[in-house]
Amino acid sequence: MNYLEEYYSNYDEDGRLLSQSGQVEYITTMTYIHRYLQEQKAQREQGRLRILEVGAGTGRYSLALAKEGYPVDAVELTEYNLGILRSKITERMQIKAIQGNALDLSRYEENTFDLVLVLGPLYHLYTRGDQLRALQEAVRVARPGGYVFAAYCMNESVVLQYEFLDGHIKEDRASGKLSGDYHCLSQPEDLFVMMRKEEIEALTQQLPVERRGLVATDGATGYMRNLVDAMDQETFARWVEYHLLTCERQDLIGATNHSLDILQKN
Repeated sequence: MNYLEEYYSNYDEDGRLLSQSGQVEYITTMTYIHRYLQEQKAQREQGRLRILEVGAGTGRYSLALAKEGYPVDAVELTEYNLGILRSKITERMQIKAIQGNALDLSRYEENTFDLVLVLGPLYHLYTRGDQLRALQEAVRVARPGGYVFAAYCMNESVVLQYEFLDGHIKEDRASGKLSGDYHCLSQPEDLFVMMRKEEIEALTQQLPVERRGLVATDGATGYMRNLVDAMDQETFARWVEYHLLTCERQDLIGATNHSLDILQKN
């Protein structure tokens, strides 16, 4: 069974990112994308920056960057998401949307892209070998000095929210879905892989990169989603301001729902 195809065919990813609580992750990610694209522009004397998004989903990031005038290659695994992405492309956008796998980017030469976004595939790769392979491919196609942005789902947020707050702790301990040290043990039918900070760092250390930042893209937002969605515009603006001021605090990273590892290729 293709669990990913079935899941995304019945899930409103665009709707998630357009809610106020979902916007926190999007705003944070785009803030850092723009920061490092501006850095790249300052260092490049000529030529246009090229962007690759691996696991582009329905195109929330790829389309936004293409609208800003960047040439974008968008690779997506599932046919359903790819169809939605392609339906939103306009003539003015320089975007190529193709079906492909994060584990094999052989269609692209090494040292090609200024920014490689891997904002979804690592949610669904269940072995350290596959996770490392996806990162190696992303780094390979990035140019020297270019950036790879890799997103992860974090373990402790699931333990705190799903296991304890939602009351699944007894059944998941009994079924073996939680290890003795409370690590979520995912299988393909569970869809999402949960990571801890030390596991992300272990992957990063095997790559020819320098970490420029490890960012909590939604921070505490997931714990108070209904409250954030109900905020008036002024209060929500203050919430985003607070979040952006604290999202790089490493003492808070482990508790975020999603994290973003920002890597620069040597």
